[in-house]
Amino acid sequence: MNQLTEKLIECPYCSETINVLIDSSDIEQQYIEDCQVCCKPINFVVSENADGELIVNVYSEDDTY
Repeated sequence: MNQLTEKLIECPYCSETINVLIDSSDIEQQYIEDCQVCCKPINFVVSENADGELIVNVYSEDDTY
């Protein structure tokens, strides 16, 4: 069973802080989800640190990562 983790992120477009649910099976994955406030597409990159904590980085379409 996959565990969902709630994370706070800042939209790279409108700078609003929003809650997102991250599936633990998304580690080392990249996907796009629309901002809940401005509806622009946010690129999500999910990774895990040495302690097993999920790290979520977000980028706009124009950012390189």
